[in-house]
Amino acid sequence: MQTEQQAIQVGVVMGSSSDWDVMRHAADILTEFGIAFEARVVSAHRMPDDMFRYAEAAADRGLVAIIAGAGGAAHLPGMLAAKTTVPVLGVPVPSRHLQGVDSLHSIVQMPKGIPVATFAIGTAGAGNAALFAVAMLAGGPNGNPALRAKLDAFRARQTEVARAMTNDLTAQAQEGGQA
Repeated sequence: MQTEQQAIQVGVVMGSSSDWDVMRHAADILTEFGIAFEARVVSAHRMPDDMFRYAEAAADRGLVAIIAGAGGAAHLPGMLAAKTTVPVLGVPVPSRHLQGVDSLHSIVQMPKGIPVATFAIGTAGAGNAALFAVAMLAGGPNGNPALRAKLDAFRARQTEVARAMTNDLTAQAQEGGQA
């Protein structure tokens, strides 16, 4: 969340507090990288005026990205994108009946001219949306070299974890008498 020294750079919004189980994965990544963010419920259907005000004020408040999670009809990411030029990163939240496929289709099928970057359904999508926001803040001519170094180190750790999986498999095979 926001610290006194650091302005909020990313909004993490969702249509309902029940979406937090998924969206907290975005918050965890942002926290890991030291990026100030805010988490809010901004329902496209139950509080559209608040949602519009949030989107319209996003750029002036200094937001660099909005990570928007929504399930079911999943209008939140697209409606936010319609009202701001701040990049919106859409996360389909799994729904009870269609497991998030409905949400994915709602978010990814934006009309030309109103882009929403759409990520995987669920926790992987929330985490990747946050990593995408980190990359946005780290890269480019006005990027943050310290943040880029943290992102590079994160990627290197992922590589080492994946490489260690082969060692684990080899050890298990040898224990089982197979090579």
